[in-house]
Amino acid sequence: MDKPKVVLGVSGGIAAYKACELLRRLTESGHDVRVVPTESALHFVGAATWSALSGHPAGSEVWENVHEVPHVRIGQEAQLVVVAPATADMLAKAAHGLADDLLTNTLLTARCPVVFAPAMHTEMWENPATQENVATLRRRGAVVIEPAVGRLTGVDTGKGRLPDPEEIFEVCRRVLARGPQAPDLAGRHVVISAGGTREPLDPVRYLGNRSSGLQGYALARTAVARGARVTLVAANSTLPDPAGADVVQVGTAVQLREAVIKAAADADAVVMAAAVADFRPAQYAAGKIKKRDGQDPEPVALVRNPDVLAELSADRARPGQVVVGFAAETDDVLANGRAKLARKGCDLLVVNEVGERKTFGSTENEAVVLAPDGSETPVPHGPKEALADVVWDLVARRLG
Repeated sequence: MDKPKVVLGVSGGIAAYKACELLRRLTESGHDVRVVPTESALHFVGAATWSALSGHPAGSEVWENVHEVPHVRIGQEAQLVVVAPATADMLAKAAHGLADDLLTNTLLTARCPVVFAPAMHTEMWENPATQENVATLRRRGAVVIEPAVGRLTGVDTGKGRLPDPEEIFEVCRRVLARGPQAPDLAGRHVVISAGGTREPLDPVRYLGNRSSGLQGYALARTAVARGARVTLVAANSTLPDPAGADVVQVGTAVQLREAVIKAAADADAVVMAAAVADFRPAQYAAGKIKKRDGQDPEPVALVRNPDVLAELSADRARPGQVVVGFAAETDDVLANGRAKLARKGCDLLVVNEVGERKTFGSTENEAVVLAPDGSETPVPHGPKEALADVVWDLVARRLG
């Protein structure tokens, strides 16, 4: 079988060395990768490295191998073009249709999905010119991944860091899986909650649940690949940040509510995939609760946590906002799900059966998506990404 053809464009930023890891992941997963660096990128990683790792010649000039017309053929034959890192200069050239080297010519001739993974200093990323160029590229159908927050060149820290190559690879994999479809969530802001809240009992102990955050993170990755701006509110998850998502870390149900309500103010859709604790201890012990010989422990009084899903559904931050809930059930799954859908007032409810060896911590899931009109969308057992795509399909229809 022919391998999927991927063009890896590399522009001239210090993060160019990280593209070697992205190249390795693409080639080892069965993709035929042609690296097209800019002249500036070759100051950071030489052509010999790109050629050896990809198995193809790597050059920046349109005058090399002219008889093969590379400035046209490379883009025409690609099934995906990903530029990582994409500097401010490269984003500007792409947005304005400039074509002064092999990579910019390739971008103009490509008729396949294009992914940009920007990397630059915070001031450059936040500059209005860069933001307008990014908006232009997104409006034309390109997927521009939001940069990560972290250590930059020198002692600087901020937004502008190239996301982890493994996470960029996941975005590329999802974009390739969708084929030539336009990113149907482009221009949309979506908020996703993930993980499980923990309610402190004392400085050592807490009330919690088994949620790993895998489903919420899958929703975030698939939304990025479909062009959305993603805010991920993550409760106690140790998973790596999905490329392109703004991640807000929280611990308790109250903290999760505050973060979600704030992010939802300008969101087109909110998907509550987190396992939010229904109750919390009425009192927090300042010191560790000691075990005393011959004495039973004091009962732990509980109070209700806020019902974030019901609050979001009842008080939409903007007209047309779509709210999706998740229901983890152990018995009478559909009946309990229908009752919860009516009680919460959300637009969709994803119902799945959970247990000690079901769903939690697994990379696979099985569910039914319920709607208020009585419709049911079953999602067979499979990767959590597949369920995520079904959820976004249904959300996209409601967003029009």
